[in-house]
Amino acid sequence: MIDIKLIRENPEIIKKSQKNRGLDEKSVEKIIEKDKEWRELKEEVDTLRSKRNKISEEINKAKKEGKKIEDILKEAKKIPLLLEEKEKLMSKLKEERDSLLKEIPNILDKSVPIGDASKNKVLKISGKPKKPSFQLKDHADILESLDLLDTKKASEIAGSRFYYMKRDLVKLNLAIINFALDHLNKKKFTLIQPPFMLRRSALEGALPLGAFEEMIYKIEGEDLYLIGTAEHTLNAYYMNEIIPQAQLPIRMAGFSTCFRKEAGSHGKDTKGIFRIHQFEKIEQFIFCKPENAWKEFDLILKNSEELLKLLKIPFRFILLSSEDTGRVPAKTIDFEGWFPTQNAYRELGSCSNCLDYQSRRSNIKYQDKKELKFVFTLNNTAIATQRMMACIIENNQQKDGSIKIPEVLVRYMGKKKIEKAK
Repeated sequence: MIDIKLIRENPEIIKKSQKNRGLDEKSVEKIIEKDKEWRELKEEVDTLRSKRNKISEEINKAKKEGKKIEDILKEAKKIPLLLEEKEKLMSKLKEERDSLLKEIPNILDKSVPIGDASKNKVLKISGKPKKPSFQLKDHADILESLDLLDTKKASEIAGSRFYYMKRDLVKLNLAIINFALDHLNKKKFTLIQPPFMLRRSALEGALPLGAFEEMIYKIEGEDLYLIGTAEHTLNAYYMNEIIPQAQLPIRMAGFSTCFRKEAGSHGKDTKGIFRIHQFEKIEQFIFCKPENAWKEFDLILKNSEELLKLLKIPFRFILLSSEDTGRVPAKTIDFEGWFPTQNAYRELGSCSNCLDYQSRRSNIKYQDKKELKFVFTLNNTAIATQRMMACIIENNQQKDGSIKIPEVLVRYMGKKKIEKAK
């Protein structure tokens, strides 16, 4: 959430960010109007409270001096009723203002390219795609030929974009999870397996729910949502708390199953396990002091680069443009893996600096001498395992139909190759 003081004092900064995102600037004007009404009413309320206190003093003084107080009492009785009326209106205005404020996206960093997705900037390319001497298959066809994946049966009992993983594919999933967790554990990240459901208030602390609600599953009849990412539940860990400054930065590695409707993706990536409703993910999440945020951004981005290089996946880093950046981050760098059958790089994860946007929504602060300040939060998809498996399988398929296991995963798998079960 944006600081209301910034909107009062420098509304043009927010308007410019809105314009760069391709969004309407009028929403900022509406907030300014509501805030002006609220502040004017607050002045009236403060004046009435002061008058109430003054009259109380006059009544006490008149009683001591033996004077008549009937007229003063009549005036005194009117004030609570007027106060109650104005305080209710003041509360309503604040609620309306804050509701609009919560829907305003974060202010974009100056380094973000302005424009649509065509303005996304390639920052780095690592690894060379292999040129095999045989006809490549996509990951879905490979997995089905090895009898490791059954999406047909899953669609019968759960619907499209679900799956049954079998045998070595299950082991490969767990191998990637354990590999990523071990890597981050060595770097002193606290490993966490969070709840897979969140209350609305906790979820809204992480993001404007209106912009994300169509993507996540609501539990009917309960104040609970299935999480779309561990980021949201890790953010909620310190909701309404003051973190001791000495504990910062706090670095978490959250492992969770994630659930997404994938609304609006009809007809896209329908085969296999690239775009699905249920997947596992290791999420890096940071709480830190404002002055250290970009240093932490570089750290978690480097961690992702190390994981990709260890898995020997050809990849690239993309700085997202203003219109392609999500509502919560001020800046996002996507990392994309090479998919040889598509002759293209596809998104595997992202790294984002959210500044104090989430901490303001979630009321997460730290004590800096005598002042309470909002922490900054950052998040990074260390590994989304199903997408990573799809990428590994396509890049490591062999002529005989088997899959070569990346060297760093062999000790977790207990084998160097995945072949069809006999």
